[in-house]
Amino acid sequence: MNSRAIPTFWHDPALPWLEARAIDDGRAVRYGKHAHDTFSIGLVTGGESIYVNGKSREHVRAGAVVLMNPGDVHACNPLGDTPWAYRMFYVDSRWLAGVQRDVGLHRHDDLQPYVAIVSHAPALSAGLAALYATCTGRHADPLAKQQAAVAFFTGMHDVLQPAVQPTSTPRNEPGAPLRRAAEYIADNCMHALTLDDICAAAGLSPSYLIRAFKARYGMTPHAWLVNRRIEYCRGLLKRGHPIADAALLAGFADQAHMQRTFKQHVAATPGQYRSRQYAASAPPATPHSPPAAPPSPG
Repeated sequence: MNSRAIPTFWHDPALPWLEARAIDDGRAVRYGKHAHDTFSIGLVTGGESIYVNGKSREHVRAGAVVLMNPGDVHACNPLGDTPWAYRMFYVDSRWLAGVQRDVGLHRHDDLQPYVAIVSHAPALSAGLAALYATCTGRHADPLAKQQAAVAFFTGMHDVLQPAVQPTSTPRNEPGAPLRRAAEYIADNCMHALTLDDICAAAGLSPSYLIRAFKARYGMTPHAWLVNRRIEYCRGLLKRGHPIADAALLAGFADQAHMQRTFKQHVAATPGQYRSRQYAASAPPATPHSPPAAPPSPG
């Protein structure tokens, strides 16, 4: 396989709230619709692609910056036969919410989502490219990386406009039962769930749940469950867990099933993700107990 077509993953244990991914020739890459627990921001550095986020569809080229709030169902796939390349960062939403508080956007603990899903601001694309170069550089120490990350994400708020959020969300508002269903799936993604389990947690009928959940989140409840399991696997692999253990801990029937599904969602095998995770940083620590279930969407 062309080495330029193999994704590179970066993570530094000194910056546990930040992860990066890059690919230099993604013509053969195909992503299914998926979502992340993190805030994601990426720079297209070559080629063209179709970027779908929720009900929006964008044609993006080199220089564009794409953005996904936590829980946004999205996919980005190349167009044509020219090398498609990008640099993507995944940012812990609680850490980024802290940056928002520091710049005076709000006083609460939750991330305030952003309105834009694409930006063509030169300052944003240049800053993201510089951040990736610093984080993956061989000579930058953890302080330099952390300083660069804080500077970029602080400055990002001069370009992007967060959405206005209500101060509180009543449990009886129209979307609350569907959020309860999504939260229940996220909290219990490691277990075998039934439709009755989810309906009981959300207080909804099966037929309404399936129809309304897909309209709200862009996925069926089962697809959402599988996506949460993949996100859980990523956390386990990042911490150094063996692939077979990660598959079982995340609730997959076997390792083969997890590997097939992982590649559909991440466009990389679990082995590629795990082995290249620390390519530009210290080796992973000895694995400890599995992490808690990934946070559910807000």
